[in-house]
Amino acid sequence: MQTRKIPKHLQKYTVTQEYDQYTAINHAVWRYVMRQNHHTLKDIAHDAYIEGLKASGISIEQLPNVDHMNECLAPYGWGAATIDGFIPGVAFFEFQANGILPVVAEIRKLENIQYTPAPDIIHEAAGHAPILCDQKYSEYVKLFGNIGKKAIATKEEHDLFEAVRYYSNLLEKGESTEAEIARAKEMIDEVAATIKGVSEAEKISRLYWWTVEYGLIGDLDAPKIYGAGLLSSVSEGSNALNADVEKIPFDLTTIINTSFDITKPQPQLFVCKDFEQLTEGLKEFSKQMAFMKGGTESLEKAKQSANIATIEYSSGLQVTGVLNEILYNYENEAIYLKMLGPTALAYKNSEISGHGTATHPDGFGAPIGKLKGNPDPLEKYTDLQLTEAGIVTGQECALSFESGVQVKGTVKTILKQDDLIQLITFENCLVTYKDEILFDPEWGLYDMAVGASIPSVYGGAADGEAYYTIDEAQEHNATNANEPSPLDSLYQQVRDFRETKQKDSPALLQLVAEQLSQNYPHDWLLRLEIVELLNKYKWLPELEADLRNDLQQLQTSNNELNSLIQRGLQII
Repeated sequence: MQTRKIPKHLQKYTVTQEYDQYTAINHAVWRYVMRQNHHTLKDIAHDAYIEGLKASGISIEQLPNVDHMNECLAPYGWGAATIDGFIPGVAFFEFQANGILPVVAEIRKLENIQYTPAPDIIHEAAGHAPILCDQKYSEYVKLFGNIGKKAIATKEEHDLFEAVRYYSNLLEKGESTEAEIARAKEMIDEVAATIKGVSEAEKISRLYWWTVEYGLIGDLDAPKIYGAGLLSSVSEGSNALNADVEKIPFDLTTIINTSFDITKPQPQLFVCKDFEQLTEGLKEFSKQMAFMKGGTESLEKAKQSANIATIEYSSGLQVTGVLNEILYNYENEAIYLKMLGPTALAYKNSEISGHGTATHPDGFGAPIGKLKGNPDPLEKYTDLQLTEAGIVTGQECALSFESGVQVKGTVKTILKQDDLIQLITFENCLVTYKDEILFDPEWGLYDMAVGASIPSVYGGAADGEAYYTIDEAQEHNATNANEPSPLDSLYQQVRDFRETKQKDSPALLQLVAEQLSQNYPHDWLLRLEIVELLNKYKWLPELEADLRNDLQQLQTSNNELNSLIQRGLQII
């Protein structure tokens, strides 16, 4: 089965995994989390989880190779691509709409092993991939991608995304000062305070959070876990079914009105009956989105976003760019649009030849509505009606819209597709509304969008491949190529020992333990791995007792270590 190809305009978010650059500590962190989750979740996760891990190319023992995952997911209608941390929501959803699971190449640091606010390979691969092997859930996630990519966020929400991305990167990189981290957190609070109301993008992100990330399924009294956030978290996955976490039946209205905090355990979780219920809820929610409703209200959402959006006319013409200004009639209905910056025109999601951003680099303006004196929409005019209205190639004409917009110029071309007129291009054209000049003849050709109404408005571009600038030569490497530390070398020795099963050489473990005692008194994970081997093969009982004593001492140092070590010992 053929693997999924990444659209060109999404390739700028992808990186090369550089698998060989993962350290032995990276693999140990993966292995610890996966052993914990497999042990804890095998009986409480959705039935697709265990088989889905194997089917999607994920092993407990080492970090996954995303190229291998890409091949393994192909029979299920999916692929996988490596990305570098946070990417815009529109791009994230578009990956999923194309059947591509975006997998962050980075893995959390050992000190953040329980949870990291930054996306990482544990969450994306081990959390999201397994359940995609269930057909109904797979259909839900793809549909979510197709709908989610069209959601319109406010400018303030875009700013908040950038602030959160910056903050999470500071935390995970581990190279920032406390003052820098504190200031980044302040920036999040400052930007968050500017957000008023709840946009459709925020509502759909809540639906995503409480289903794809933190969803439960089945009987309310004994549900199973399917949410990626629960399937990838050492602590939350095991605590999800505890009585102190409230279980609420899936209800669309309740979910979209329930906010969440990514830095804290979730106090409640929502339980769906089955994956079909999720799909029904998503379709119901989409009815209130701008891409389904259109009209002035939807145009205003696009204007407030101050980001790239697509405005679709009733003729099928799609205008992609940043909506900067709207003119209204006396009934406060939109009658004219002004786009700012690079704008492109498309039809059926394909850019119209000669009408890309190179033709419209500085913006675009167009009327909305019918011509005065004719009840028929201009886009449906017959050749006879065009002649009667004076719209004839090579001839000068004057058009008066019901709104009061006036267009006067010489018709150069008329673009008509599928029996609908999308565009009329004028030479020497003057466009006015009341006393305002909307287009001056000196500005060149005037490409007049045709359409009596706006049935759809949505975030992103109609033809992303054509609209977005693509740097063909750009290439990113994801994994930091750091030299292995002496501690990494010790982890690698134990890893090699475990994989080659050198049962006649327990002395190596003794040497590593001595190095730990001398130089790394606070490292708990490698001690745990050595105890696991000594216990499994019944070697060096005195050394095992010493290491267990070290772990017990570390457990008293803080609650988080106490929990991590206790869970590790329970599996052993």
